[in-house]
Amino acid sequence: MTSPAKHSVRIQVGGEDLQLRSELPPDYAREVAAHFDDALRRIRAAAPSLEAYKAAILAGLAVTDELFRTRRADAEVAERITALTDEAARLLPPTKRATAKAEGAARKT
Repeated sequence: MTSPAKHSVRIQVGGEDLQLRSELPPDYAREVAAHFDDALRRIRAAAPSLEAYKAAILAGLAVTDELFRTRRADAEVAERITALTDEAARLLPPTKRATAKAEGAARKT
């Protein structure tokens, strides 16, 4: 079994040039690095005297907060879609409900 090919990509975070080896596509790695660098830049602008490593920790926390909020929002949307689907299924004639329920179950697997 072979492992996925690793790409070497040069990124810049916090004014530092870094060489990154990753299985992810180089453009994606650059996009991730740029997103983190933006978060770091915002922290440094808000607290210019903060030590670099503390700014990096706060930027990491900010990005993690974004991730958690997005996951929560996605889960809420999925719950709402499920509720609307169930509601729409109840409005169908009984013969159609069984078909719709079977198709919904097939999509979940």
